[in-house]
Amino acid sequence: MAFALPFNSLFLTTEVKVTPLQLSVFLIASPLASVVASTILGKLSDGRVQRRYTLAAGGVAGVIGYGLFAVLRDYWLLLGTAVIFVAITSSLLPQLFAYGRQVSQGPSMVVSVLRTLLSVAWVAGPPLAALVVANVGWVGLYGATALLQLGVAVLALLLPVPAAEPEETPVVEETGHTRAGFPFVAAAFVFLQGSVGLAVGGLPLFVTTELKGTAGDAGLAMGLCAALEIPMMLWFGALANRMSQHKLVVIGAAISLSYHGLMLFTHAVWQVLSLQVLHATVISLVMGVGITYFQSLDPGRPGHATTIFSNTQIVGGMISGALLGVSQQLGFRWIYGFTLTMCVFGLTLLLVAGRFIRRSEPVPLR
Repeated sequence: MAFALPFNSLFLTTEVKVTPLQLSVFLIASPLASVVASTILGKLSDGRVQRRYTLAAGGVAGVIGYGLFAVLRDYWLLLGTAVIFVAITSSLLPQLFAYGRQVSQGPSMVVSVLRTLLSVAWVAGPPLAALVVANVGWVGLYGATALLQLGVAVLALLLPVPAAEPEETPVVEETGHTRAGFPFVAAAFVFLQGSVGLAVGGLPLFVTTELKGTAGDAGLAMGLCAALEIPMMLWFGALANRMSQHKLVVIGAAISLSYHGLMLFTHAVWQVLSLQVLHATVISLVMGVGITYFQSLDPGRPGHATTIFSNTQIVGGMISGALLGVSQQLGFRWIYGFTLTMCVFGLTLLLVAGRFIRRSEPVPLR
């Protein structure tokens, strides 16, 4: 993902020569297809289909999809490839986190470690991919991505089958009406994850236009944030097993108000750099603990719960893309006005959900 996704728009505009309308259609149709595919595979994995087989299917689809991206240059064929094969590949992350939950049979550090490794991949992946594009071209980039997907498929088939969960688990399940609160939580995460996507995607534009910085300054800020996330993910992951996950994500949403509010009034690059500590904290709490939180709200269906979490990120990304276009017309400082507003909505919805969810996680009987 870290190899291909950051460069898809550049590939379409420079290599395929798409029009702005074609690019917009591609960027809307592809995530919508991903939501549908991930939801279907999530339901299958919670049924009788072994989760390692859904992981292998996602890897095989990635081999086919990115293999075709390496050789195709027709827009409509690429769009068809994206909404079929690449969309199926998008189920890999929620399925992997669901497998981690299943193999550990409840809340544990497994999911937090997997989320931390995702951050590591995004620190290293884009710079390596840029080198591949510069030296080998687009065929090399998508060919390498297809090989990585082949590795996923092979490793998935080698995964052990998780042991059957005991009929009576040593936990007291949530006493609140979690199903009633779930829609509020999902809506909250659309806004919270959308604000993260808009803030990250708009940072280079904000730094270079409003603050008169360089692309290197923006890259330094994003790299610093990603590096800070790695230890924070592990620490908050351990903390999530000892205190309410709902409270942790509420704290993350509250801190997000501080980050986006302060970013709205920054006037120097050093201020942006210093505020990345807050943003790394927000990402670790919302997008790190958030996965375990969703799984705890629906412990019997980890595939379904994790897929909903993943889908909130996709839908939030679509909203952030539209708002980024509006910011281009109004001025890129508006990015953080939009993200601040989204965080207010997200925090409000989480507080409403808290009225339905008396306990946001199982409590061990010890």
